[in-house]
Amino acid sequence: MTTSSVSPATAPASPEVRRGRARMGFGLLGPRRDRHALSADQVEALALPVGDDGMVIGVDASGRPSVLGINRPTAYDVTLIGGLWTAQVLALRAAATGARVTVETGRAPAWTALAQAAGGGQQCIALHDVGRVPPQGASAGSPVVVVRDCGMRPPRGRVVSAPWQSVLTLLPYLSPVAPRLLEKSDLVGVQRVSPDEAAQIGRIMHLPQAETEALSTLADGVTLWCGARDRQFVMTQATDAETGLLGSARRMD
Repeated sequence: MTTSSVSPATAPASPEVRRGRARMGFGLLGPRRDRHALSADQVEALALPVGDDGMVIGVDASGRPSVLGINRPTAYDVTLIGGLWTAQVLALRAAATGARVTVETGRAPAWTALAQAAGGGQQCIALHDVGRVPPQGASAGSPVVVVRDCGMRPPRGRVVSAPWQSVLTLLPYLSPVAPRLLEKSDLVGVQRVSPDEAAQIGRIMHLPQAETEALSTLADGVTLWCGARDRQFVMTQATDAETGLLGSARRMD
């Protein structure tokens, strides 16, 4: 009678060996801890105070950043009844998002220092006379923001809003063309105006009485932004670099 033998290579491993082999290279099992879990209410507290991607245009009444997505795959029209200072801050911040900014203006000297300082030596803000803006060739990789600073009665622009090409029209005050611009705009900003202008804007924009009355008392740098579904008062606060270039916030130019 012969005795069979089992070689070490084929011998079944003990449970202890199998457990050690399964964790080979991963160290020893550590101590067991309870899972870190949050309730739904606690998760909300971790949210960042930013509602969208884009450029920060200021802070709301609670001090949270207000963000405007200016570079969009669809046409986007913005009308600002306000001061040159706010329009120039928005132009600088649009350029900081990577957009090419084209300014159509009848007062080029007011924009020259800004255009020269922006971009760190690269021309990212270009100035053109009224009615002389060439086609911009906007694309997802090269979005464009056109700022129209053409006075109280801006003519119809040759370059209009399009995918990846937003247009911001600046009106210093309410003018005869304002109702048409306000009605077709996707976003409207209103800074301090006279009580009569505030009443007209309130009727056009269907504003509540309290907000209509507030328009004639707004501080410098404060804008009421009105979108399709909501309205928000925003304080635009300049950075040190913006203040050095443009000065302090002001409604009048």
